[in-house]
Amino acid sequence: MILFKDRKLLIVTQHGKETVMRSELESALEVECIVSAGFDTDSLGTFSGEKERKLDPISTLREKCMQGMTLYECDLAIASEGSFGPHPTVFIASADDELVMLIDKKNNLEIIARELSMDTNFSGTKIILESELLKFLDNIKFPSHGIIIKKSENDLSGMRKGITDRELALQTFREFEKNNGSAFVETDMRAMYNPTRMKVIAKAVEKLIEKIKTLCPRCSCPGFGIVDAVKGLPCDCCGYPTKSALYHVYSCQKCSHDEPRYFPKGEKTEDPTYCDRCNP
Repeated sequence: MILFKDRKLLIVTQHGKETVMRSELESALEVECIVSAGFDTDSLGTFSGEKERKLDPISTLREKCMQGMTLYECDLAIASEGSFGPHPTVFIASADDELVMLIDKKNNLEIIARELSMDTNFSGTKIILESELLKFLDNIKFPSHGIIIKKSENDLSGMRKGITDRELALQTFREFEKNNGSAFVETDMRAMYNPTRMKVIAKAVEKLIEKIKTLCPRCSCPGFGIVDAVKGLPCDCCGYPTKSALYHVYSCQKCSHDEPRYFPKGEKTEDPTYCDRCNP
């Protein structure tokens, strides 16, 4: 794209995310990607609890990009931030909520994309028996996916991270179990220890690139994207407005042009299954 062509794009990560970002971004945006190997992104929060994330995910992303650009003296950066927990609508399932942000200080642009996925091995549990540990390892796709072992869920002293060797996992568990009677074992959600999470990040990057390529119809600024979803898609049976989106509102952050785009799912009516009148 002309706006980014031949510029340096800083990928702000110390967890190997460039493996699913670099080639796609360089090809789509015609940039040269560099990686912030010297920037400690853990200073803004860790999944394992040593450093609490004090800002919300979007503010954390913005801080990552801004600090990275200051450190590397550049004006174009991208970063991602993940959150893990119960799915917001499928309550029995865990979810990986990945945000990706690109900031262009030169053109005063901030473009964000999100991928919410139930494809995650996010898990943690108290382990007493070796047989329980071995079952846990099988369930979370070990050793391709790493683990963290703690004395207990909230005791971080002596914590071992990034374990991807079965013998080391057993040895560490035995040590903790001998001294404490149990251990707390959880998935290591850092990207380089979690290929499943890497795939979700890759999907978020694809969405970001698609959004960047979507230009404002009025001023041609990149990042013309959804800012609101308006409910009211009529039921196919009774015509009653459902909670499904009738249209999405797209907006430009440069010229503030807004426009509705109807029927985002490609259907002009909703299945009666999702109608509060037909299926209360």
